[in-house]
Amino acid sequence: MGNLLQNLLSEADLAKNFEESKPSYNAQEALDEANRCLYCYDAPCITACPTGIDVPGFIKKIASGNLKGSAKTIMEANPVGASCARVCPTEELCEGACVLNHSTKPIMIGDLQRFATDWAIKNEQVLFKAGRKNGNSVAIVGSGPAGLSAARELGRMGYDVTIFESKKEAGGLDTHGIVPFRLPKDISLWEVEQVENLGVELRTDTEVGKDISTDELLHNYDAVMLAVGMSKVPMLGIEGENLAGIHDAIELVEETKNKKYPHAFAGKRIAVIGAGNTAVDGATTSIRLGADNVQILYRRTEAEMTAYDFEYEFAKQDGVEFRWLTAPKRLIGDDDGRLKQMECVRMELQEAGNDGRGRPVEIKGSEFIIDVDIVVKAIGQTRHKPIIEAFGLEHNGGVVQVDPETFVTSNPKVYAAGDVVFGKGIGEAMVVTAAQQGKDTAYAIHQQLIDSKPVHA
Repeated sequence: MGNLLQNLLSEADLAKNFEESKPSYNAQEALDEANRCLYCYDAPCITACPTGIDVPGFIKKIASGNLKGSAKTIMEANPVGASCARVCPTEELCEGACVLNHSTKPIMIGDLQRFATDWAIKNEQVLFKAGRKNGNSVAIVGSGPAGLSAARELGRMGYDVTIFESKKEAGGLDTHGIVPFRLPKDISLWEVEQVENLGVELRTDTEVGKDISTDELLHNYDAVMLAVGMSKVPMLGIEGENLAGIHDAIELVEETKNKKYPHAFAGKRIAVIGAGNTAVDGATTSIRLGADNVQILYRRTEAEMTAYDFEYEFAKQDGVEFRWLTAPKRLIGDDDGRLKQMECVRMELQEAGNDGRGRPVEIKGSEFIIDVDIVVKAIGQTRHKPIIEAFGLEHNGGVVQVDPETFVTSNPKVYAAGDVVFGKGIGEAMVVTAAQQGKDTAYAIHQQLIDSKPVHA
């Protein structure tokens, strides 16, 4: 990155650093790759996709030049298929299941999915139509992958759907929480637009529990779906967190998604605490902001980190350093109240905890000091307990309890999906998983409302 020169970078230079890092296929590259596909009859790549995309079907349409048909096949199964083309761990899912792994290399399914959906975006395609109105209404709280996918399915089935979103722009994690050089904001906003084209009402800047009550939603709608995702990164819980120079990784990424580039990182030493997807995003963002040195500190080992393999490799290629079995113990400031050092401690793993991972324990007397200018916190996210409790839902530490088949909560009128139902200690839910949960929830709501209608002779 030429970090010593980053102090001199203009806003335009910084914006260039945050452009999408991987180019899309051109038409010939897409055709060549599509023609490698064997179009398996019983394709394992379909089974490996949580949303069940007809992978051979959409690839065959690329090979035959039917790009709109290809994009529609993808988006039919996955309402956030354009985003997933960029952020899915395809090597663990569809590409990992490709039969060609045994002979050559797998079909680059993610790249082909991106090619088809990029064509639809560039050519302003409207892929779906609203169903005939059925007289029922559904409120969806949250517009991330789960909420958006449910809204798309319900809109196609003829429901009056209203999405309530606290932020100014819809799309949740895809719009705000994934670095722009992997997922540009306009991709997820196109997916939002596809849902709005179905007549779904989108109320942004509207916080449920503040601007509208949960009682109003329960009274005014036939069903309510909670898809609020997760909240901010929690405190580290160590001395010195009030010093200047402590950043929330989620907020840092969101700033860059909005084309705001903090200049405080230029030429500085950064320590990122955590080793999940968000930690990698915080580290690679710091590199692009001109940091001189970026280290990820993790209290467990490489084997326990929850970041995807491709993100780990991406971070290493960017020059991010990793310190395993290391935890922060104390933050030390200068006379002006700015962070200058961090006291760390070595850890060792003992017997596995409830999540199946080794339990990190501090090694007494192993403290050491590192020089650091900025700390980026990425140790997970807090839960939206106030809104969960406002609905009166049963939960376990902010994880809403639902029926695994229908996603209905302890209130038979309220459903929940996405990160808000995803359990603790087992990594982060994938975007594609949330999308499928959103679809499944929509079908469950539909079935429940059909069953509850009186039968007339």
